[in-house]
Amino acid sequence: MIEFVSESDASFASLPNKFEAGTINLASVVGLESAIEYIRNIGYDEIRRLEDEVLKYALQEMKKLNFVDLYIPAGQTLPIISFNVRGVHSHDVSSLLDQKSVFIRSGHHCAQPLIEYLGVDSTCRASLAIYNTKEDIDRLVEALKYVQSTFSKYLKKDKK
Repeated sequence: MIEFVSESDASFASLPNKFEAGTINLASVVGLESAIEYIRNIGYDEIRRLEDEVLKYALQEMKKLNFVDLYIPAGQTLPIISFNVRGVHSHDVSSLLDQKSVFIRSGHHCAQPLIEYLGVDSTCRASLAIYNTKEDIDRLVEALKYVQSTFSKYLKKDKK
């Protein structure tokens, strides 16, 4: 982006080079092309169908867990589920799920005003995609049961 530099002066290259700092990230460009091709081969309608199917199943199964609080808007259509295990911090949930090879996010998710509005410290978030299956959801549900059973002895003490 620089044509010339001295201790007291600098001149910038002409357009568009003056906005090209460093080396172009060619790996990302090639990766983006592959990602676009992958999506086109599957098709947007099929992606949506697969995500809707897994989301519907996940919500159905997670609603059966009486120790899980779901934070989802009415008519949820995005394959993202925010939740908490009652009485267990989201970071602890995430750590125990990791032990079961179930990977989620925990924290504020760049949405602190929403977290405050919900009246919680943080949440867990499962983000689903076209490669997730009903079997993945079953693993998530079983891992959540593991979290609840691991913390249940401590949660009962807190209620006394």
